[in-house]
Amino acid sequence: MSAFGVDGWELVWSIFWVLAFFVYIFALFAIINDLFDDHGLSGWWKALWVVALLVFPFLTILVYLIARGRGMQERAQRRAAAAQQATDDYIRATAGQRSPADEIAKAKALLDDGTITQAEYDSMKARALA
Repeated sequence: MSAFGVDGWELVWSIFWVLAFFVYIFALFAIINDLFDDHGLSGWWKALWVVALLVFPFLTILVYLIARGRGMQERAQRRAAAAQQATDDYIRATAGQRSPADEIAKAKALLDDGTITQAEYDSMKARALA
């Protein structure tokens, strides 16, 4: 018995069950999110999966991950790719596009400073005009 009146193994088991509960909650929300994100699954199947999650939660989570795990992964990858594309589009729109004249002026300033050679300037100018 420790100073707090809790045995060491009781503490270990308590931590284990708290972590298991959080894993269960995470899996539950991940499955429900995936169910409602899957547009190929009918509403009746979604309702059946949700009812099964409520009645037999651990068994349903296990069956769902085995039966639909690959599709779950593919939908998550599509969501991540769409989010990345939206982020890239936002950054491009926010950062703005430089005009060819701006690029050429920047290259000319570098040439005048001696930072780049005439050949590099010509290359940058051609790229800006392309």
